[in-house]
Amino acid sequence: MTALDGVDLEIKAGEFFTLLGPSGCGKTTLLRIIAGLEQPDSGSIAIGRRVLDGVPAHQRSVNTVFQSYALFPNRNVRDNIGFGLQMQRVKRQRIQQRVEAMAEITKVHDLLDRNPDQLSGGQKQRVALARALINEPDVLLLDEPLSALDAGLRGQLQVELQRLQRQLGMTFVFVTHDQQEAMVMSHRMAVLHEGRLQQVGSPQVIYEQPATLFVARFMGHQNVFEIQQRGAEEIVTEFGCLKGLFPAGSHVLLREEALSLTHSDVAGPNRLPARVEECLYRGGSTEYRLFCGNARLTVRSHNLGQTLFTAGQDVTIDVAPEAVAILPG
Repeated sequence: MTALDGVDLEIKAGEFFTLLGPSGCGKTTLLRIIAGLEQPDSGSIAIGRRVLDGVPAHQRSVNTVFQSYALFPNRNVRDNIGFGLQMQRVKRQRIQQRVEAMAEITKVHDLLDRNPDQLSGGQKQRVALARALINEPDVLLLDEPLSALDAGLRGQLQVELQRLQRQLGMTFVFVTHDQQEAMVMSHRMAVLHEGRLQQVGSPQVIYEQPATLFVARFMGHQNVFEIQQRGAEEIVTEFGCLKGLFPAGSHVLLREEALSLTHSDVAGPNRLPARVEECLYRGGSTEYRLFCGNARLTVRSHNLGQTLFTAGQDVTIDVAPEAVAILPG
């Protein structure tokens, strides 16, 4: 079985870069290859100008933070954080100075004399981060470090990780299967599927301009339809006809949040008659599921100052140019 196939990737120094994809797509394998814990069958890994082919893990300027924290249960927080420096035989006074400084940065200074079994999940994750950062690696690898935390704490640590990365100016390579987490935290991200790179770019580009059908669906887009017929200035799909000069491709994507609903039944280009099937109120927004032509479409609408529609109502979907993306097969 091939874990990774033809992955060619350049990550910039000082970048927060995320490897995103479903379970089994190869993202953790790629992280382990960077760390030196796995060896590729072909190709090379380099950090800066240093090629790492054959260089063992302990000789690479790379540290890893795992989902499981992996703290030493018989050492207090102070000794856990300073462990790497102890292995390098750094003088005790220098270790203490650097532990104190890193504890301040990661906000665990009040926990230094506690043992791991006295810490919450979020506290353990901060200690694991401090231990990985204290050696000042060129690259910090983070293998789904927040996935075991509850939603509130996860959001808080996302912000703290961003702050740390900016403060230290270090290269972070982050692995997650959570699309929202990747978009919130990353300067750039790579989407993987079955061991292959699908797309590399900023979160905005990957969300708004997915390069493949897989990326569009994985990023949560629901309105993806096959193009049934193409004319000089229009495309025909199961939900109806869209007029415009569209690039070549086999599928059309309508971004849910860029569509708008009105009561008006005035005909016009790219105005689609529809009927509301379901309304899902989500506080600040409402998700509408509609029948349109022979298809079901989803529209997400902000509620502030907007008309709320109800199931069974006839409406019109206005399709703005920015709502449309054309995808290759």
